[in-house]
Amino acid sequence: MQKIFISLLTVCLLFFVPTFYPDKIVEGKMVDEMKKTQTPKNIIFLIGDGMGIGQMEIARLFEYGKNGNLFMESLPYTAIAHTQSANNRVTDSAAGGTALAIGQKTNNGMIGITPEGKNVDSILDAFKKNHKKTAIITTNSVTDATPASFTASVNNRWADQEEIAKQQLQNNVDIILGGGYKNFTQKDKRGITLLDAYKENGYDVVLTNKELQVAKGPKIIGLFNENHLNFQLDKDNLKTSEPSLKEMANRALQILSKDDNGFFALIEGGRIDHASHASDITGIWKETIAFDEVVKDCVDWAKQRQDTLVVVAADHETMGVSATEGMDIGALKKVDVSPQFMVSKLQKKKNGKGYTNKSIKKVFQQYAGITLSKEQLRSFQDSIQPKTDQVYPEQHIAWNIGNMIAKHYHAGITDREVQGLSSTGGHTSNMIVVFAYGIGAEQFHGIMDNTEIPRKMASIMKYHF
Repeated sequence: MQKIFISLLTVCLLFFVPTFYPDKIVEGKMVDEMKKTQTPKNIIFLIGDGMGIGQMEIARLFEYGKNGNLFMESLPYTAIAHTQSANNRVTDSAAGGTALAIGQKTNNGMIGITPEGKNVDSILDAFKKNHKKTAIITTNSVTDATPASFTASVNNRWADQEEIAKQQLQNNVDIILGGGYKNFTQKDKRGITLLDAYKENGYDVVLTNKELQVAKGPKIIGLFNENHLNFQLDKDNLKTSEPSLKEMANRALQILSKDDNGFFALIEGGRIDHASHASDITGIWKETIAFDEVVKDCVDWAKQRQDTLVVVAADHETMGVSATEGMDIGALKKVDVSPQFMVSKLQKKKNGKGYTNKSIKKVFQQYAGITLSKEQLRSFQDSIQPKTDQVYPEQHIAWNIGNMIAKHYHAGITDREVQGLSSTGGHTSNMIVVFAYGIGAEQFHGIMDNTEIPRKMASIMKYHF
């Protein structure tokens, strides 16, 4: 009799308890079926700019060794996605970001609009229309391609930087954190800057990490550098007061979660792309690990609540990065500054044209452990001569430094000559990985197009999009 009673009690518990504690009591398919009937309160969308499988593999090997794993690799649902733009088989960041934001293809260079110039609401706009809080958090300028794609609609990502900053105010984005201070200082006819306008509209304006941590919100704009935030590799040398991506993301979640209606947060590890453009293998490692740590924080946060969908993706891959067998990981791990930082240590020739051989040799030896031969020095001097019609001319020297270091240590990276043929500065059409956790995560699987990602988010939220 006692055994029969215990059996009946067990059946009752299995039937009723999962309603209240589904993830603690039930595993596998039953949990998935239950989650399909729910709508998440929040979505956290994390984008590793330029982060392909090669970047992930570099970070994994350098940080954890061949038997280790990135945290994002542990997420239960995985897909891979194509990234081509409307007018090119290789997307730039504007068209790539737009596809992830509005669920439609556009031409390279365009932000938040169709090739015909039609403005289209983003997934962030859909959340705003449904009375949810919104945030963009990035290590790049907040007006850069990816955050801009979710918060603005302009014809040209480069020419319309100030317009993007204005539209982010008009669109009432609740939390804006990153770089790009220079794009918010223009004055109108009254002599009022755009930052003044943000203040008038109830925003706390913060310029340092200390100010961010004490800001109460609920609306905050934090601009921590004139342009992009500094590379992970350079922060110790530069002793900046800017927050890390982790600090920005955690603070934003604290503030956003105070609202009962929920939120959409875009969090971008933007400088993975810039390190990749510069063939900076060590920088790719550090930037990707910093991003992966934020993914972990967001998933851990979501696990405590059971009302959130977390999606991790990239806008494209940059420079065809691969973990070659001959790559000297030990030597590359000793490089402790970015190519951009190395450029700042070069000395101009007296005539102001080019840099001295002595300073070039010193920089390579001091920061990369490379003793340049006469032939290598001559080759480098030739490579940094100004060229016509080159993409990102201000990065030309840094990219050559990084590429030379990568080749010296046998890392897999696109050649500078091939990079020079690219209208995007070295993007590729390599597929990107999508990871998902939480309510609705099971919809992210198989082979996808990047435009499907925000459309799936809208469908999970039951939004018209």
